[in-house]
Amino acid sequence: MNSERAHTGRRRNEEARRAVLDAALRLLADADGAAVSVDAIAKEAGVGKQTLYRWWPSKGAVLLDALTERAETDVPVPAAGALRDDLRAVVAATFAGAQRSPVAPALRTLVREAAHDPHLADLMREFTGARRAALREVLERGRERGELPRDSDIDLMVDQVYGVFWYRFLLGHAPLGEVEAVRLADSLIRQVS
Repeated sequence: MNSERAHTGRRRNEEARRAVLDAALRLLADADGAAVSVDAIAKEAGVGKQTLYRWWPSKGAVLLDALTERAETDVPVPAAGALRDDLRAVVAATFAGAQRSPVAPALRTLVREAAHDPHLADLMREFTGARRAALREVLERGRERGELPRDSDIDLMVDQVYGVFWYRFLLGHAPLGEVEAVRLADSLIRQVS
């Protein structure tokens, strides 16, 4: 990208914001484990470094914002249907969304960086907490409709989904496709029925 944008002042300019978030994901995807600097993000986005610091408290906050926005787009929370269909849709979208470029390499880089950066680790917990809350919402709606027993351990069900996801995503020992998503969703429902 690298084309300098006009000064945007104190207010967020949506075009510049989008450029920063896209640049952050692209750079993370290409970083192959190396740290991504604020300078690099600003240069790639065509904005001044001060723009990033004015709009985000840290580099980690930029990265979190980029991943959160992408996750909300790639994994919307279904609001209709039956629990089985909604759960299958969320798990399948989670698995698929996290494997697309630039999200997959960006997410792997962030996990590596978070192991050495306590602030980034806190931001990763915030990101994963938001994703857990979205899945929890689907399960709670199913429980309210009587599709899950009242005493279902929703947190354990969420842990099972994300436990499988992170284990397979980080180690790559088994697939994370739609077939696996459907099998996992169905298995969760059978466990509590």
